[in-house]
Amino acid sequence: MIHLFLVILLIILAFGYFKIAEYFKIHDKPNERSSHHKATLLGGGVIFYFALLLYSFFFDFQYPWLLVGATVLAAVSFIDDLHPLSPRFRLVIHFVSLFILFVDLDLYTLSVPVLIVLFIVGVGLMNAYNFMDGINGMMGFTSMVVLLGMIYVNSYVIVFIDINLLYSLLLGVVIFNFFNFRTNAFCFAGDVGAFTIGLIMVFLIYKLIAVSGNFAWIALLAVFGVDTILTIIHRICLGENITRPHRKHLFQILANELKIPQLFISAGYGLVQVLVIIGLVVFREYSLIFAVAAIFVLSVFYILIKQKYYYLHCNSHSCFRTKKTDK
Repeated sequence: MIHLFLVILLIILAFGYFKIAEYFKIHDKPNERSSHHKATLLGGGVIFYFALLLYSFFFDFQYPWLLVGATVLAAVSFIDDLHPLSPRFRLVIHFVSLFILFVDLDLYTLSVPVLIVLFIVGVGLMNAYNFMDGINGMMGFTSMVVLLGMIYVNSYVIVFIDINLLYSLLLGVVIFNFFNFRTNAFCFAGDVGAFTIGLIMVFLIYKLIAVSGNFAWIALLAVFGVDTILTIIHRICLGENITRPHRKHLFQILANELKIPQLFISAGYGLVQVLVIIGLVVFREYSLIFAVAAIFVLSVFYILIKQKYYYLHCNSHSCFRTKKTDK
């Protein structure tokens, strides 16, 4: 009954936000680097924060520092959706939100080098989520896949979190998908949604790794991670400013240059992640080996596709415009 009540409240809050966004014209307008072609409501991913907030209220605030960190991040990210902030300031807020989050994870007993790595990986995963928001359904569909995988792991492999948190987040993601997993998306998550769900996913994965003692669970976000990390490396090799917008992700080339329907790409990414999750569970005695193998295979696939089709991107006007801007 509580979860049914949560669904009703989340739907009411979602439509309430849409009314506000329409009134104040909070839209994502397409530009030369966009993968969409008309103004679309922005910030619909605030429902992820609402899901966390309602969960905390109904289930005794079990993870208070997660809520505090997400609140700080969501507030600043929403301001950034309205009026773009300095990339350096945003980065500071990302680290601050993780700093707060780590209290709930009890990570400050670890050595400083390990904490530095966890901070860098955490910020990377959060930004990976933000990158994916430009393709209809990708962030929401993959998030749904990962949450369902976590629910299975929490139910049948190892209990690492209150399962009501996973259910609450899943409800928020499913509702968001109703508006975003469409040929013409009704809304995008925006920074407020992408960074918030990214932060929550970092919390869940770090929690699972801490409880299980198995670093292989980082592969729960292998598809996002490989695309993001290799694209960053690619841009560094090109001498670009990696803080600037671009269209060099593999999924962007598939959508913009190869003209593959965005929902097909989103479903493909999600289904590949399903296979990785199944492998982690089935081969959990050798999960670390499987995780490394899966990341290697995904990396090879990424490199081969990029090598074959990147010239299409470089033949476009936007490619040359990006290079000129980045100098």
